[in-house]
Amino acid sequence: MVSVDGADEVALRDWRYVHNLIVPPAAMSLDDVRERSARNRLEVTYLGDTLVGCSTLRPPAGDGDGDAATVIARVLPGFRGRGFGTEMYVRGLALARELGAGRIETCVLAANEEGLSFARGRGFVEIERYVLDGESDVYVDLRLEELERADV
Repeated sequence: MVSVDGADEVALRDWRYVHNLIVPPAAMSLDDVRERSARNRLEVTYLGDTLVGCSTLRPPAGDGDGDAATVIARVLPGFRGRGFGTEMYVRGLALARELGAGRIETCVLAANEEGLSFARGRGFVEIERYVLDGESDVYVDLRLEELERADV
């Protein structure tokens, strides 16, 4: 896995490619990704030189809802079911714990049945469905039920 920072153009472009392919209604520009990398932990995953997926960790914010971290793993369709999502998820979960997260959440596009199945299979439960203002796509927020026992 490679951490994405604002100076690594290849990692920025690769992260953007995976994100935009898997979450097209929330497509981002490179400037959007640069801004996101300044406040979140973004990583890209490769198999050798081949791009496999990307992940996002939104650290605990430290405000009223501050103990929640968001862990999102995105795997390109041709690489699903081979353990890459689990690897990214476990890494994000460990980092969230290091940063003091008391709760773990994730967000999945409702149309992404594989993503929802992945999250539910790891103990996440749905907490909310919503549509962003002016949009029509449904997003699902999920929360990990038992952080202490969660690994894969």
